[in-house]
Amino acid sequence: MKMQNGFPIIVGLLIFFGLLCAPFAIGKVVTKEYKQPELKLPAGEKECIESKEFMREKHMQLLNDWRDWALRDGKRIYTNHKGKEFTISLQNTCMKCHTNKAEFCDKCHTDAGVSPYCWDCHIQPEGLK
Repeated sequence: MKMQNGFPIIVGLLIFFGLLCAPFAIGKVVTKEYKQPELKLPAGEKECIESKEFMREKHMQLLNDWRDWALRDGKRIYTNHKGKEFTISLQNTCMKCHTNKAEFCDKCHTDAGVSPYCWDCHIQPEGLK
């Protein structure tokens, strides 16, 4: 059996797969290495309220839980996995360590393509941009 129009079909398939893979190849070339922002803990603090891995993965869920506990249940103390207690407060607990909103919060959220609604209700502390 003889294959008719074999050459144009093979060329068409190569072009199709080339176009299909082009976004991945271009993304590999133009994407730069992502650098995590650095956390500067205040004097006397050695760690965040939870582990770094926990906070990177679940901080938004934790903040949502804090909101619900504080506003709906009146709970104002959070006990972490190690048993240490923290005041449930975005501005007085979180922003105490994450002092530069632009370099920490905004940078990560912009890089991740998300728009959190924290500052719809909270007032950004003075001196934090």
